[in-house]
Amino acid sequence: MTHDEITLLQLEALADRLGIQVRDENINLDDISSSGGLCLVEGSYILILNSKTTVQEKIQVAIGALRQFDLNDVYVKPAIRALLEGR
Repeated sequence: MTHDEITLLQLEALADRLGIQVRDENINLDDISSSGGLCLVEGSYILILNSKTTVQEKIQVAIGALRQFDLNDVYVKPAIRALLEGR
């Protein structure tokens, strides 16, 4: 398993601890290019990652989504917190 794959798994685990469902979906829409994103459906957050994108692109989508949440009272591994804080 690569470093990026481990990072993605840790971001997905953090999302799960925050109550965010993570889905790896094939986003195949004509004329639309999307790596995925955070959705709010019937009061529940869902993080959709495009299964056709690279692991690094999925990491960037997950970081962008997780930055929207208050993580001050949540344990986050230092390396993941550094990514989320842009360090």
